[in-house]
Amino acid sequence: MTGPAARTVDTTPPGAPLRRRRLRPPGDALAAISFGGIGDEAAPDLPGQLDALNELGWHDLELRTVDGKWIAELPLDRVRRIAETLAARGTRVTGLASRIGNWASRITDDLDRDLAELSALAVRAALLGTDRIRVMSYPNAGLSEADWRRRALERLTRLAELAGRSGLTLLHENCSGWAGACAERQLDLVTSVDSPALRLLFDAGNGVPHGYDGYLMLREVVDHVAHVHVKDAVGGGNRTEYVLPGTGVARLAESLRFLVDRGWSGGWSLEPHLATRPHQGLAADGTAVSGFVAAGRALSALVADEILPFAAGWHAVPGGLERSGGVV
Repeated sequence: MTGPAARTVDTTPPGAPLRRRRLRPPGDALAAISFGGIGDEAAPDLPGQLDALNELGWHDLELRTVDGKWIAELPLDRVRRIAETLAARGTRVTGLASRIGNWASRITDDLDRDLAELSALAVRAALLGTDRIRVMSYPNAGLSEADWRRRALERLTRLAELAGRSGLTLLHENCSGWAGACAERQLDLVTSVDSPALRLLFDAGNGVPHGYDGYLMLREVVDHVAHVHVKDAVGGGNRTEYVLPGTGVARLAESLRFLVDRGWSGGWSLEPHLATRPHQGLAADGTAVSGFVAAGRALSALVADEILPFAAGWHAVPGGLERSGGVV
């Protein structure tokens, strides 16, 4: 999602030249939801990522890594070529996933490293036409709860200040870190930082491995949610196994239906974790595209069977959903 600009979906018949259809932007009185995915969940290389989206008829791509390298590490000439490829394919970048505050970091790590990554991402985001950066809020490193909170808030405040000056919005994900697994802490985070450059990213499946009810969390934080990750899982904790959307215990359908009921606008980004799980050292290979596509089709089926029949005024369009009258 790139701010208030009107959004588009593909209405191109197979084999015909690309044709796009404009949807009203987030924040409009009429709502639209676009479907996309985190590219490296499907393939390590950009062509594979785009092929997976193409099979699903989607045009929204969230970038985390390309060819095994995090976006902040890619040379600028490579990022420019990626931007050119995406423009030629009619693909929009909805955000960049950073390492800031994630599962591989600790609250006591050097903040300068994260400030440098954010600065690098600001340049790359501008080239790629997005303004959204995914962050987390730092796993603990033996600090007291009070010190952990204080340091997390200090860090996210500094990062949000830099993001605001760079024209970026940080999206805090309910994953690793101080505010990751608790709605009360997420609300504390956004209230304490008190910046338009910090909003929330809701991952519908993270409650299963982290031990909370994601649907109940969403109900409390929804007013601050700007982006959604879609996954599903069974088990819990170290026994977590990721499954096709709608076949797990994450209450995914309830969460997505709740968003639709509220007239929420934005992107639903597929992150199925079937082949790619960076926190476990797993990366997609050449066989992962089929799993990603199967997950995308499962999401579409879930929406058709369990959301749209109960969503007055909403209907499917190529690449997403819109509420009646949402085309401009």
